[in-house]
Amino acid sequence: MQHATPAAPAVRETLERLLASETFGRSERARKLLRYLVEREQAGEGDRLKGFSIAMDVFGRDGDFDPSTDAVVRVQAGRLRELLQHYFANEGIAEPVRIAIPRGGYVPSYELNAIRLPDEQRQAESAASAIVAPGLPEEPGLAQAPLMSPPAASAPAPSLTRHLRFFWGAFALVIAMLGVLILRQGGDALLGGADTASTVETTATSSVASPPAENLPLIYIAVKAGSPEAARVAASLRSGLAGFDTIDFIGRDADGTHDPAADATSFVFDIVPGPTPSDVTIELQNVATGRVLLSRNLTAEDNAPDAVEDSVANILTSTIPASGPIYGYIDQGGLGTGLTQCLVLNDRYYLDQSATTHEAAYRCLEDLARQGARSSLVYSELASLHLEAVTDHYAYPSGATIEQAMSFAHRAVQIGPTSPYAHRAYGYLNSRLGNTDEAIRWMRKAHELNPYDLGMAAAYGYGLVFAGRYSEGTPIMAHAVETFSGHPTWWDYGLFVGAFMLGDTRQAAIASESLRTTATKSHYLAARLIGAKLAGRDQLAGQLVDELVAKFPKFAADPRATFVDRKYPADLTDRLVQALHAAGLGNPS
Repeated sequence: MQHATPAAPAVRETLERLLASETFGRSERARKLLRYLVEREQAGEGDRLKGFSIAMDVFGRDGDFDPSTDAVVRVQAGRLRELLQHYFANEGIAEPVRIAIPRGGYVPSYELNAIRLPDEQRQAESAASAIVAPGLPEEPGLAQAPLMSPPAASAPAPSLTRHLRFFWGAFALVIAMLGVLILRQGGDALLGGADTASTVETTATSSVASPPAENLPLIYIAVKAGSPEAARVAASLRSGLAGFDTIDFIGRDADGTHDPAADATSFVFDIVPGPTPSDVTIELQNVATGRVLLSRNLTAEDNAPDAVEDSVANILTSTIPASGPIYGYIDQGGLGTGLTQCLVLNDRYYLDQSATTHEAAYRCLEDLARQGARSSLVYSELASLHLEAVTDHYAYPSGATIEQAMSFAHRAVQIGPTSPYAHRAYGYLNSRLGNTDEAIRWMRKAHELNPYDLGMAAAYGYGLVFAGRYSEGTPIMAHAVETFSGHPTWWDYGLFVGAFMLGDTRQAAIASESLRTTATKSHYLAARLIGAKLAGRDQLAGQLVDELVAKFPKFAADPRATFVDRKYPADLTDRLVQALHAAGLGNPS
């Protein structure tokens, strides 16, 4: 289900006219700030429009920005609100869409602007102006330019005839919009007796902020050590945390002033002196309870300039994703929101892939999507799960199609154009569809967007392996698997394939053994069979042949068809089929 959003073309056209106006011509800062706010909101990043990010992206402040001593964002936002009011009261009086920055935040809002008449004529036209319903949202597909050009500031007062033309034009626009709403919503809200004004207001404001069900854990940093090593670790930690989609990173350091209501799901990375002067210790604890979830000491070797990023990547990959202790703490304490609960279920599926775990994760995310979720995570994970339903023939959702999976992935990228998860999902789908160049391009971008997440590195390596670029992808997969012990099983399968094709029989056998907990996928069992044969474990190989024949008779009869269907490279398909026959599955053909 696609969530209704303001008409992007109409908003963009209004924005461009506004930025080119005389009102904004004298303020470069206001133009830059407004463009940033509107473009970020239209890209689905309204929930990330906070003072810290605005200060850095728009006004060039660094990571030490402190809003309590530097009021640049608040001052410029106040100035911007004044300019917007002035513009729409004068030059932009006939704009079809009004743009505003509501007080108390920085997320733009939009509404249809009923064309207003000059003050001296309002009494004469009071009956007409009462009919026009202000505040209706712009709908995609409607006219995106003013019905008439706004009158010049020096022009004389328009005649009554011209006023009536304005009125009838506005009235016709409202009627057209109501017709579009009826068609788009099936008539339920407007013809079924619903409160029209309430329905319209909900539509107009629904994109402003994500609902509480999509709240993510809040993460702070507290630097309690003054050494150069601690500063280096803190800088790397900030860079890494900023790239993860599964948390909300508060850019400023923790200062003890938090929201008590949010402290239960807030966490802080304390950077404290280590056992020796050159050591740095990182501790992760819950803000409300003080419970320590992780304590890691980085030695001088670990925090050296050429090693600190790898050290921090290892820590963040093991703590920040849904498989880490932060989500574990939230899940065990029953503190999860709808989104965090879904991400935990999604992680369980990838650790133990079965129809049951797949359906639980899918239904959870599907419910959020039906509620109009604004998080790109919802759609990126739905995209991957939907494709899994197609390729692995899960019963739910019924009638799953590749087109729907791609639709979810496209929606994820639209909402999160800088989301690593959205890019990874798009790359994964292209990989499974055999679009290798596109797959690698998207997965490379995901890795570049967050090089501190080994999951993104693994996805990139996986894409390279299944594009036939084994020597490039296998080392990336090996590094990810060896570094993060809590990784999902598809990492091991990717490493098995890469090592197998490079002739590293020992690494291939070890990787295949890690797939033993998953017996619900034919290609995983096939990898275990090949690995057992490579390791000289003939008795186990015989047992696995029997298991494959019993559980997957279609695969056992023709494994090549499955590999071709999954878009494996031709050389990989040939080698796997030969190895399966050598291990005792079927007869060579």
